[in-house]
Order: sequence, then structure tokens, then C-alpha cells
Amino acid sequence: MKIAVVGAGIAGLTAAYDLLEAGHQVTLYEANEYTGGLAAGFRDKNWDWSLEHYYHHLFRSDKAIIGLVQELGMAEKLFWPRPVSSVVYQDQVVPFDSPKAWITFPGFNSIDVARFGLVSAYLRFSNPWRSLEKRSADQWLRRWYGDKIYDTVWRPLLIGKFGPYYREANMAWMWARLKVRSPRLGYFEGGFQAFVDRLTKAVEKRGGRIFLNCPVQSISTADNWQILVNFRDEDALFDRCLVTVSPGLFARLAPELPANYLGNLSELKSMGAVVLVLALKHQLMKNTYWLNLPATTADKAKSQYPFLALVEHTNYIDTNHYGGDHIVYCGDYVIPDHEYFSASKADIEGQFSAILSKFNPQFGPEWVRKSWLFKTRYAQPVPELNHSTRIPPIATPVPNLFFASMSQVYPWDRGTNYAVEIGQRAAQKIVHINGE
Repeated sequence: MKIAVVGAGIAGLTAAYDLLEAGHQVTLYEANEYTGGLAAGFRDKNWDWSLEHYYHHLFRSDKAIIGLVQELGMAEKLFWPRPVSSVVYQDQVVPFDSPKAWITFPGFNSIDVARFGLVSAYLRFSNPWRSLEKRSADQWLRRWYGDKIYDTVWRPLLIGKFGPYYREANMAWMWARLKVRSPRLGYFEGGFQAFVDRLTKAVEKRGGRIFLNCPVQSISTADNWQILVNFRDEDALFDRCLVTVSPGLFARLAPELPANYLGNLSELKSMGAVVLVLALKHQLMKNTYWLNLPATTADKAKSQYPFLALVEHTNYIDTNHYGGDHIVYCGDYVIPDHEYFSASKADIEGQFSAILSKFNPQFGPEWVRKSWLFKTRYAQPVPELNHSTRIPPIATPVPNLFFASMSQVYPWDRGTNYAVEIGQRAAQKIVHINGE
């Protein structure tokens, strides 16, 4: 079959890789000038390794991507450091990533430690997600962890992640996050871009054609249920088409979809991401790789901290790979029409960097050698109550038209592992539907 794949992120590349192996002809259309989607990276002239636009790592439980890495012959390029993750408690940076850290956490007494450990163990070692999706994370976490632990640990995280929707996210999402986490975090020699490059070359080696800087303008049906893909004011006919973009963009590209399916797509809420990357001349935090900043309100103008996560990448990966630069991410999830998306780089850098002296009093603007700003309006799906009933099927109601996005990996959270997994599922569906 002749198959089109719209979007050359990890899901699109993985699906193409499998479809080509099955003997089909595959053409990928990518709006950006690069493949890899949110996992793509960039490299400054002083660096040996690439760096992701949006911070990335793997967990030990990420079997789908680890399997693909092995199949691509680059298992030796994947390594597993053990960085420190922390939280802010009473203006102090406190580790919070192990049983020992929980026991010694200054905000907990012995009863809190026992309660935190027991409830967390239940979530970690059980599989109740179908019942948990009927309850909001806000309600469930407060009920079982108690007000003190909830207000100290979980509520700030939910607000930071989902903003005004934090009371709407269901508990199955939180269960999934706790279920898969590992203390050691996987990273690639050369950065995730090395994996993207290897997968891209494997697709091309199998005969896949990739068109970059080539946004698709519309998708419609033609005679004999073929799919007509319009790009650069040209038309191409395909036997089947897989779309791997956001639900909102898919709805705009394919208006022939039935009204109920389009309505379902439009109801799927998501958060955007804004990430400022700083190359610093000095280390910002002593040991911490990942620091969750507490949020008390979804209104960034009223919050003590203007973003969610302070990630010192070079407390995880050696500075030698980045010409001695200390790499810091200042990352936030915001609603897709938030003012951050229209703000200038200078404004966001000024606002975000203004708080860094809280974590190192010696920090000043002269520490910043260079900075980069990345934005995307589709970065984090919002899983509402009973979200499993809202997920669009991979096979759409339009024959031979398929859809695979991070909004469909539920109950799991978005990430490169689940992009690989849904790409593989989509390829299987495309090949085997109608008994083929």
C-alpha cells in the first residue's frame, strides 16, 4: 500500500519504520525543518552533544522505546545516571526522590511518613486505574494522603501541571506517573537527537520518503476510498493515511470527519509548554537535577514562581559535553492561549531568571552566556474524569484514515516511550484492519 504519515515526530517515525518493514511504501510530511517532534534537539557551536528543546529522560520501565533502541543497534548509547530530584519546602531545596528522602523530609512527622509510604506503595504496586479515573486526583489525593501531605506535595504539582484544570485531572493519570517512575533516568550519548537521527536514517534506509518544511494543508477522501493529501498546493493519493498531530490540528485538516468525532476531538483539553534554556557560566544548584517549584495559584502573575520546573541538566549529564556550560531549563505548562505565547524572549527571560537568585544568591544576569526559548501549544493532555471513554480510536470513522497522538496513550502520560508505543499500535492497525 501507499501510506502517508502526517508528522515526523517519534510516533510518526516509528509507525513508518514498522510499515516499511511490512513492505509498504511510506511518505512522511513534516511541517518543521527537522524530524523528532518534541524530542528533537539543537547544538550550540561549543557543544559536542545536542540538547533537547524540551527536557527529556527515560525510565527503566520504558520497554517500547528501549526495545526499539536495541533493534536500531544503539543500546550501548543509552546510559542510566542517578540524579537527584527535589522540592522547595519553606524556601529550601530538599531532596524528595527516595524512601530515605521521604523519611527525613522536614515537612513530615512519623505519621506522615507512614501514610505517605503506604498510600504510595498501594499506587505503585496495584493496578486500579479504571476505578481511579472516576475520581479527580484533587479529591483522591486529599482523601487518602490527608490535607497536610496533599497541600505540601500534590496540590502544587497538580496546579503547576494543569493550571486552571488541576481539579479536573483524574486520579488514573497520577497513578500512571507513580507506577512507571525509576530512580535511574535514561539518556543517550549525543542526546535524544542521536536517537532521532538513527530512527530517521532507518526509515530512509527502508525506503521511506520524508518531506521537511512541508505542512499538510488538508486531508480528504477520493474515489475508491483513497485519501487525498494536499501539501504545497499539490495533491497526492494514498491507500491509507496516519495523522500524528494534535487533535485540534487534525480536526482542521480533516473536516470530512463525522461531526461526533470532530466534537470529540474539540473536547480534548491540553496544556502548552514554554521552556527557557540557559547556558550558564557557573553551576546554579549544588546537586539537584530536577526541582519542582510550588504553585499556589494557576495565575502566574500571582504565583511566587513564574514557572513549574527548574531543571539543571548538567547536574544529570556532564558539562564536558556542552563546552563547560551549565545547562538550566526553566519550564512551564500553560493554557494554549496564555500570554507567554505572545511574550517576547527578552520578557520571558527577564521574568524567569529573576527568581534564580533564590536558589543561588550569587546568580546574576552576567552568568548567562546564551539563551534559547521554545514554545509549543500542544504538550500535555488533560485527562478528565472517565477519560478512557473520550479517547478517539486510532481508526477514524473515515475509511483508511488513522489518528495517533499523545492524547491517546492514556492512562499513561505523554513521553517518548508512549510515542513509540502508539506508533507501533497504529502501524499494526493500519496493516491488519479489514483482515489485511
